[in-house]
Amino acid sequence: MPMTRTIFISDNDPVLHDALVTALRDRNLQETTRVRKTSIFGLSTYSSLMKVFPENVMFANFAASDIADMVDSDFAPNKFSYKDETLPFVGTGPVPFYHKQYRIVLRNCGVINPESIEDYIGRQGYKALAKILSSMSQEQVIEEMKASGLRGRGGAGFPTWMKWNFSRQVEAAEKCIVCNADEGDPGAYMDRAVLEGDPHSVLEGMAIAGFAAGAQRGYVYCRAEYPLAIERVERAISDAEKAGLLGDNILGTGFSFHIELRLGAGAFVCGEETALIASIEGNRGMPRPRPPFPAVKGLWGMPTVINNVETLANVPYIFLKGGAHYAKIGTEKSKGTKVFALTGKVKHSGLVEVPMGTTLREIVYDVGGGILKNRKIKAVQTGGPSGGVIAEQYLDTPISYESLSELGSIMGSGGMIVMDETDCVVDISKFYLQFTVDESCGKCSPCRIGGVQLLSLLNKISRGEGENEDIAKLKQISKAMQVASLCGLGQTSSNPVVSTLRYFADEYAAHVDHKKCPAGKCRALIKFMIDPEKCRGCGLCARRCPVKCITGESKKPHVIDQSQCIKCGECFSACKFKSVTRD
Repeated sequence: MPMTRTIFISDNDPVLHDALVTALRDRNLQETTRVRKTSIFGLSTYSSLMKVFPENVMFANFAASDIADMVDSDFAPNKFSYKDETLPFVGTGPVPFYHKQYRIVLRNCGVINPESIEDYIGRQGYKALAKILSSMSQEQVIEEMKASGLRGRGGAGFPTWMKWNFSRQVEAAEKCIVCNADEGDPGAYMDRAVLEGDPHSVLEGMAIAGFAAGAQRGYVYCRAEYPLAIERVERAISDAEKAGLLGDNILGTGFSFHIELRLGAGAFVCGEETALIASIEGNRGMPRPRPPFPAVKGLWGMPTVINNVETLANVPYIFLKGGAHYAKIGTEKSKGTKVFALTGKVKHSGLVEVPMGTTLREIVYDVGGGILKNRKIKAVQTGGPSGGVIAEQYLDTPISYESLSELGSIMGSGGMIVMDETDCVVDISKFYLQFTVDESCGKCSPCRIGGVQLLSLLNKISRGEGENEDIAKLKQISKAMQVASLCGLGQTSSNPVVSTLRYFADEYAAHVDHKKCPAGKCRALIKFMIDPEKCRGCGLCARRCPVKCITGESKKPHVIDQSQCIKCGECFSACKFKSVTRD
């Protein structure tokens, strides 16, 4: 009997998969329905997701106990589902999360089994590599990349073709390609998602880069905290070698390219190219001065091209569709799409891939569904610890490398954290500074000492001990770090401070001059009081108080003992009559 339906189900819960297989078998439908495990639909708001073809219906928020009813209803849209009339990887249908997305990097995520090379080949996988090896020269490959306008998606935005060409022009016995999968930004998981959901696209991109640069060796440098990504990359390498798509004499063309996996220990600084190289070589991950740049002299002295996961995943698509086609997407100077990990105070979080030039407002409201609890948006932070905080009045800025830089932020690898009116910019800056202080390798003084000084000043301000001269010190130290630090970590780690001082000077002034935290986040500056005229004496606040500092008789106004209050806010959250105030 011919196959009539394919169901892709998220692989994060094997119980759901087994329940689906059982339900189909019990109804004798296993011969006409193919069940495929897959990864990363993108929408992370829901723990369970399933997409049914050819109906193209997405089901969300279902349990194993719901599956039998879904099968009996012949997968008709119901309360668990969204109707998705989009193409598999273009996303222009009515589902809000996918409405403005254009999937290139994520084109196969959610519609293939990432552990099946056959599924990848069925989606034109390795076709670009075969085309290049059979009919193109190195120069032609690089010209096509130049025409595409692809820039590095790891943060700096360096033209990809130029980096490949630098290595191609160097005379050397050996060259290599390194995939930088050392993703460490708080809230970012783009690279992990691609390696888990579509590992072969990255391997194919590496092989194409290897051909263009004249390299025969490749390394995937992935942090050890990504066990599933590591497992799938290892399997993908093995399967591609068995199929003759990696290794010696690929497809009988005489071109050989071998890929190995190298694990990082989770040091954020190893995302920097020269620190990454040191780590692969078995040394402590610390940056070195440049030049020479890795493309000329990198790993073990070899010319080394380093591209991140997202950059490489774009490459096969470019050669399938053509560089000119890719260049039509995006803006004049920032071509193609960008993947963001949309998190924070947004209703629908997840992986978002949109054309360059999409505005921050479109991502937050049209894709992300707006702010949780319908609160007022305060800012959007892009670029992780190295990025900046962009104020609400700039939400209509089209996203590009240049526009974000002008606003005091960076594209980075793609972290995007949305903040609302309950977030404090001093607290946000402290969070990112604490991260970069912890992750500094300590090699250069501006980063090692400057970061600690910035964090100390921010802590002082959040305790209500700040002085006006501390603001000047924050600016002075930040500038020194930007100019004198050895690598990108130190040069950009003050960006959250600089950007929040730029857009939220009044909030810093409230902390320093008035000893107030407008967002109510800095505990030392908060005072909870009970309004005796509104208090009904229900006692709920007293029961919720973890230190029992609230007293009062039943049906009479209660009082908070300020000397014992730890300012946790439980009373404020518990009160149904809004009698607890926060000052």
